[in-house]
Amino acid sequence: MRIDVSFLPALAAAFLLVFARIGTMLMLLPALGEQSVSARLRLTFALVLAAVLLPLHRDAYHIDPAALGPAVVMLVEEILVGAVLGITARLTISALEVAGSVIAQQLGLGFVTAVDPTQDEQGAILGNFLSMLGVTLIFATNMHHLVIAALNDSYVLFAPGEVPAAGDVAALVTRTVSGAFRIGIQLSAPFLVFGLVFNVGLGVLSRLMPQMQVFFVALPLSILIGLMVMALVLGAMMGLFLDYAGGVLQALAPHG
Repeated sequence: MRIDVSFLPALAAAFLLVFARIGTMLMLLPALGEQSVSARLRLTFALVLAAVLLPLHRDAYHIDPAALGPAVVMLVEEILVGAVLGITARLTISALEVAGSVIAQQLGLGFVTAVDPTQDEQGAILGNFLSMLGVTLIFATNMHHLVIAALNDSYVLFAPGEVPAAGDVAALVTRTVSGAFRIGIQLSAPFLVFGLVFNVGLGVLSRLMPQMQVFFVALPLSILIGLMVMALVLGAMMGLFLDYAGGVLQALAPHG
């Protein structure tokens, strides 16, 4: 009995290209793409997703294993598409970092920093808290399923062999950055109002009672009241963020 294995080189090349797109996106995703996550675990996720998506999009890859040049060009294109998708998701989470930094400045906690486990670098402690909470809520609400749907729909938005238009990619990144900054400021809006009212009140108080040490009274009072305000508005803040993140992911997965 003779077994025909002539299809294996083309199948292996297609799997490599699918893995390049998925692996690049997972490497840049929040939560799954962090340095704190085991490289073996990230590799396992990428291999499993590549194996799942390969039968769905195998026919989209027209590869001649004997022609190395076109295959390498297609590999670079797949990595670029994965990077665009991953960076878009990463920029979406940055809205919480913007909000956390602004809130920390308003409460007098701007100097309090800690290692951000999602970025593996120093960041405002409130920004770290909001980022971790946002990632947790995304998984708790099953919104991460939209990421998988976005990977599947990316073969419709960015067909294999087609280079994403530079203008479209630039427009997507610009829109995502501006949206993240806008949502970050909106999330911190109650604290901007609180900071303005609180500091104006302190200015009036210092004029009425010059002998009072305003700084020693203001800092702990600002932190206390600010944390109370955060406890009141945290649910609404995260609800607004989830709506924004869901909109971004729905745009990447229109058929999901």
